[in-house]
Amino acid sequence: MTDPIEEHEPHTDTIPIPAPGVAEAHPAVADAVDQEINFDEAFYPARPRALRPRARRHLSFTGTLATPFEPVGTNGAYVEWLVNHSMLGDAKTLARQLSGQPEMWGRAYASPHPRGAIDTASVWFTAYPLSQITGEGESFLRALGADDLWDAFARVGIRAIHTGPVKLAGGVSGWTRTPSIDGHFDRISMTIDPMFGSEDDYRAMQATASSRGGTIIDDLIPAHTGKGSDFRLAEMNYRDYPGIYHMVDIPRHAWHLLPDVPDGRDSVNLSAEDERRLKDAGYIIGELQRVIFYEPGVKETNWSATAEVLDTGGEPHRWVYLHYFKDGQPSINWLDPTFAGMRLVMGDALHALTDLGAGGLRLDANGFLGVERASEDDEGGVAWSEGHPLSVAANQLIGSMVRKVGGFTFQELNLSMDAIRATSVTGPDLSYDFVTRPAYQHALATGDTGFLRLALREGLKIGVNQGALVHALQNHDELTYELVHFATTHRADIYRLGDVEYTGADLADKIRDDLRRRITGPAAPYNAVFTQNGIASTTASVITASLGISDLSTIDDDDVARIRDAHLLLAGYNALQPGVFALSGWDLIGALPVDRDEVADLISTGDTRWIERGAFDLMGHNPDANRSASGLPKARSLYGTLPQQLGDPGSFASRLASMLHLRAAHGIATGTLLEVPEPDDPAMLIMVNRLAVGALQLCVFNFAEREASTVVCSRELRFGDEVFDLGTSQRVAVAEPLGSHVAEGQAGFRVTLGPFGLQALIVRD
Repeated sequence: MTDPIEEHEPHTDTIPIPAPGVAEAHPAVADAVDQEINFDEAFYPARPRALRPRARRHLSFTGTLATPFEPVGTNGAYVEWLVNHSMLGDAKTLARQLSGQPEMWGRAYASPHPRGAIDTASVWFTAYPLSQITGEGESFLRALGADDLWDAFARVGIRAIHTGPVKLAGGVSGWTRTPSIDGHFDRISMTIDPMFGSEDDYRAMQATASSRGGTIIDDLIPAHTGKGSDFRLAEMNYRDYPGIYHMVDIPRHAWHLLPDVPDGRDSVNLSAEDERRLKDAGYIIGELQRVIFYEPGVKETNWSATAEVLDTGGEPHRWVYLHYFKDGQPSINWLDPTFAGMRLVMGDALHALTDLGAGGLRLDANGFLGVERASEDDEGGVAWSEGHPLSVAANQLIGSMVRKVGGFTFQELNLSMDAIRATSVTGPDLSYDFVTRPAYQHALATGDTGFLRLALREGLKIGVNQGALVHALQNHDELTYELVHFATTHRADIYRLGDVEYTGADLADKIRDDLRRRITGPAAPYNAVFTQNGIASTTASVITASLGISDLSTIDDDDVARIRDAHLLLAGYNALQPGVFALSGWDLIGALPVDRDEVADLISTGDTRWIERGAFDLMGHNPDANRSASGLPKARSLYGTLPQQLGDPGSFASRLASMLHLRAAHGIATGTLLEVPEPDDPAMLIMVNRLAVGALQLCVFNFAEREASTVVCSRELRFGDEVFDLGTSQRVAVAEPLGSHVAEGQAGFRVTLGPFGLQALIVRD
């Protein structure tokens, strides 16, 4: 056994620790490896050498460690083993190597730089490690670094891969690692999970991306970990580890307030009554603003109580800990006096960027970093847990640290538009488009863009920069309703949709009801409601529901063509506006949900999202496989593999490629959304952008499966402006006084589009 990281702190820790295997080699070999020329040095000699520290991991969970010792706090060998696997321990090692290095001061970091992130890569492939089928014996990470994949991506126009979480996740029980409970979003280590490959595979993937001018985007989870070594050490009250989490050591005389933990479990969720009693006794802050993943009998509050755990001195402890999400995802405390949680998160970020070589990080659940007891005058007594200033401050720290070492961040923040804007001022460089993602699907499901127009205009009014958003099709999550803006912060505000006025709360209820009725239930039994958050579906199955297809087995070639056209419309809406465009493998192949029976074990606890995460063979390298390496069943593909599609000019991927190359050629990604004019036909959407070169650019979309026509009028248009098709460069109209807009002094022109049609235009005066 090596000495615990916490026990020994030699001054030589500031010397970079070599990669695994190098330390045992001859010193000359170690020096040669350390001096290996990287891509930047080969092609850009003026750039400073990148920082390449190493996290110290002496043991691996994948070994066959056998021991007669009990896995309890009084066993020093077990405590030592946990410390050597802890993320906080690795974070300390990385920090020592980076501290005091001049490279840490070579870049500006105070302000977000969305333009820099978009210039790095404006079209992303969103991967999901558990679902991708690879070649025989090929790891997920090795497959993402394959030359043929990057050749295909170049043809489509994709410049970055967001890998999804690939590090060890789940928990530790005794000496044994337990599996992930949330698709690897319950991280417990900085080690790459062998299920997905190795660090060598990761670095090879990053090298391939760099050689093609591409970027790898990794994940950071600043809100929680899994129940790994760090949490087990926290339960043992060991050194700084309890400071990582929102956890309270309940004194023995108050254990009667805690529920019993069932046999075979290490914790139990508090009931609402348990939560109230502990709050009244002054131990916890009690009820939060909402219970995410609420499930009766499973998760009724955001708090759980541990079983009895011995510390290193043999003293028993029972803790109550906060978890915004599942009970296996204890929440990180960003304002503990030890700042242990902050150190853990920063270490994880620096490992991905400076050790593995990622260019950017997604911040998952980063809006839940501050929690505070209710004020004295709050009659409801609900704790403040969303939109808290501490979340803004913590995001500024994370974003600044990442920019300091040359990376960028984007946040996946399903809160109000006000919160998205607030965190974007000094925090992440980009934000996920939780402004319009459900709205464009609502537009397709109803054939009416009214709510989509309302959401876009609300974003403009609040001050959300549409050009700093990541506009995405499907990802690993459900179709979240994303109505928090209307249901909470603006619940009493009045909004007009069509000819009806709604409060924000009533509007949220209406949109939620519309989506459930049209995309689930008898209309689409293959989709599923996911707790209170949204709907489990693929993009293709949102479309089939919108087209009135209730039985997926009846889909024929004509239906596939209809689905493809609607899919291209949704892709066009997301791609032909300022910001990043992201899509998944499920989108590229046209995946349908898998049958519930095929993932019965995974959805048994209510997590219906597994029906939308079916496996897919993007490149066709393993056509006989019917499951991914993780065991997920293969989804039905409507479009075929990527190579097959790129050989067919009429395929989804080929037509998407034409759209994305048009987008790149005219710099649409770096433009600014100016206006969302009112159309004559409710099925149509008009977006007016100002490109970085100064030109006025417009896009018109038809969200109905019928022909539609509208006059396009804008305060930005002038009489006599000539309007050209962006793709063909042919003049299609001249702006002139038209219809009711004459009285307003606005110039316009008429556009007619076929079913699910779209047109990108540019104005020349």
